[in-house]
Amino acid sequence: MRWSQTFVPTLKETPAEAEIVSHQLLLRAGLVRKLSGGLYTFLPLGLRSLKKVEAIVRAEMDRAGGIEVLMPALQPPEIWHQSGRYQTMVDALYKLKDRAGKEWVLGPTHEEVITQLVANEFNSYRQFPRNFYQIQLKFRDEIRPRFGLMRAKEFIMKDAYSFDVSDEAAMASYRRMYEAYTRIFARCGLRTFPVEADTGVIGGNYSHEFMVPAETGENDVAYCESGKYAANVEKAVSRGPLLPTPVVSSGATPEKFPTPGVVTIEALSKAPYQIPAFQQIKTLVYRIDSGIALILVRGDDHLNEPKLISQLGSNAVRPATSEEIFASLAAHPGSLGAVSGVPAAVPVFADLALQGACGMVTGANEDGNHYRHVDIARDIRVTKWLDLRTVQAGEHCVETDLPLKIRRAIEVGHVFKLGTKYSEKLNATYLSEDGQRHPVVMGCYGIGITRTLQAVIEQCQDKDGIRWPLSVAPYEVCLTPLSVAPQSPAWQLAEQVYRDLELAGIQVILDDRDERPGVKFKDSELAGFPVRLAIGEKSLAKGEVELKPRGGTLEVVKVEDAVRRVVEWVTTERAKYVI
Repeated sequence: MRWSQTFVPTLKETPAEAEIVSHQLLLRAGLVRKLSGGLYTFLPLGLRSLKKVEAIVRAEMDRAGGIEVLMPALQPPEIWHQSGRYQTMVDALYKLKDRAGKEWVLGPTHEEVITQLVANEFNSYRQFPRNFYQIQLKFRDEIRPRFGLMRAKEFIMKDAYSFDVSDEAAMASYRRMYEAYTRIFARCGLRTFPVEADTGVIGGNYSHEFMVPAETGENDVAYCESGKYAANVEKAVSRGPLLPTPVVSSGATPEKFPTPGVVTIEALSKAPYQIPAFQQIKTLVYRIDSGIALILVRGDDHLNEPKLISQLGSNAVRPATSEEIFASLAAHPGSLGAVSGVPAAVPVFADLALQGACGMVTGANEDGNHYRHVDIARDIRVTKWLDLRTVQAGEHCVETDLPLKIRRAIEVGHVFKLGTKYSEKLNATYLSEDGQRHPVVMGCYGIGITRTLQAVIEQCQDKDGIRWPLSVAPYEVCLTPLSVAPQSPAWQLAEQVYRDLELAGIQVILDDRDERPGVKFKDSELAGFPVRLAIGEKSLAKGEVELKPRGGTLEVVKVEDAVRRVVEWVTTERAKYVI
């Protein structure tokens, strides 16, 4: 491809809208352009790289036994009602009506559609296992689309769905997808690590996320440097807080004391009270389904909402409003507690770190008052003990007892073992060998194609621009003649080298613009082409050209060896991404 015959609108300045480096480079390198919040047009270079990511994903899915299909993006809401996700995913669903007033849903994912297909087309245990996948647009109503392709309203996703006749077979399918994902991200040039994850609104009982370490990531991951444990903080556990919970009772009964104007854990920890946070009980009130519940955690801990949702088995969970709290407990946030004034119908869920806690301080359910000398086993009616806290850096790993670390990361893939959640609701069953009917056991597996592309940029860049891995670079070689005058030796050699490289199967872009060398070099580095071959009049007079890998050392090459050396370099690099 000749530069003048494609469209590469590079930018010198960083657009104000771009908050993170990868978003900035997407725009500056001319890969995408914004249409509206969360909506982007892919330009030629961006589209070429995107197609390469898709090709890697498709090759590995086929290798793992996947069968490619293409399902409708427009879906009837009835199947979403049938699965129950019309309510639980209500905030993410795009809904629209046709000219007849019939409602439709734009698919954010396709569990319902594929499960209905299997329910209608498969009947016998002999027809399984099956694994269907597609690469398609998805639509989610993001409240705040940001970071370019990282959180968009419309994005491209590879979603796959496995169907098996037993848990053991389903785990075998899960492992195949897990291994395929490992190969996919390695071939894309990404350093990823899998972590245990919460299943969220997708459901299921077992899942892993594939994470790309990045300070700009939206996920926090807890991990042990031994490599034996890593989990999203939504799922992570530890051996408990670094400061032990007080468990020695003074025998004193709860004593109410005035705390006018004190409505935070921090305020209670300061003079004149000086009650450390770990000795306080934080009381939160949540609306769960149609009722109110109290949630208790230590004062120095943070409630992990995904853990709460997962353990209660309900997605209809939200913090209660001040009005709902006062109506139930006759007190306002800041003075809440579970010692007294809690109606018998209100459940109390307490974090495991509070078990055996003694000498604690908590709100008295009276504005401006607290209780001291609280022994939780004696003074609080706990409905159920749950793991509700968010782990913190430095706490000890449950696997190795080493200190946990926490890092930011970008999620690029997620694998779930769904079980029978969807097959039972959508009647996807099979007849077993003994003639009994059973629900099929499912798994689902997603990769954000567009997000993966941006994650590559986030991980593979420097001060000059993108540093594409060869496997997903829009072009492998940038051929840069410093003179484009038709009769100049530099241009004539460039034309010949261009033809020879294309015949050798090398993906090359010929920079035929009449620009200064500095402009061409800067654009080449900004766009991130893995290697540049520069042909200048001065070097040519010595029978030489210059080979410069992106981010590497310049190499002077004899003219007669130029094509061979480029082919050799590209061939060696390609081999790094063959797994």
